[in-house]
Amino acid sequence: MQRYFAKAKNGNKFILLDTDIHHIKKVMRMNINDNIEVVFDGKVYLCKIIDNYEIEIEEEIYENNELDINATIAIGMVNEQKFDLIIQKLTELGIKEIIPLKMERSIVKLTSDKIDKKISRWNMICKEASEQSHRNMIPIVHKPISLNELINLEYDIKLVCSVKEKNNFINKYLHSKSNCDKMIIVVGPEGGISPSEEDFLCNNGYKSVSLGKSVLRVETAAIYLGSIINYSSME
Repeated sequence: MQRYFAKAKNGNKFILLDTDIHHIKKVMRMNINDNIEVVFDGKVYLCKIIDNYEIEIEEEIYENNELDINATIAIGMVNEQKFDLIIQKLTELGIKEIIPLKMERSIVKLTSDKIDKKISRWNMICKEASEQSHRNMIPIVHKPISLNELINLEYDIKLVCSVKEKNNFINKYLHSKSNCDKMIIVVGPEGGISPSEEDFLCNNGYKSVSLGKSVLRVETAAIYLGSIINYSSME
């Protein structure tokens, strides 16, 4: 069943974005009395389309498709096409938050006047991916930050994906830390994390982990990492 996130609740009705109403009418070709699922404040509701394409609540559905692992991925800024793909797939895989990082080898340098427009675009990608994958929440995409700002964020487990690390494989590490409350994992941009950046993170509470023997492209690494986290939450 098609799922949408409501922007507001008014009595026994939900208010959807105009783009969602257009999608219901013109793309899905739904009619009056058809049913959809609507998510509001983390809860899922079975709803009916009534006159004028208003959305009326029929009942709450007790369903939670969120991962048990509260994972944040911090990733070096890459070009728009790759970053759009990364946030879409990380959303589908259940990641809670995504932090773009300003790093030495990042080829993308966003100016302040473009950041708000980018975040709006990223949030829409996450919303649509959350609806498609039937999540109960939309991941948060933060404004780009520096490594100096990153190390001040509080997490129970802090990891950095490294090509230098050969033994501490992330799947085994996550298996041994299944009870962690909140984790963050750093993925480098195209060109990878510089040695000085990795040393800086490791000197500030991060631990290096390996994604395996192959050197992966940034988009492959991010999706592979999201897949491991998703699988680990089901063990």
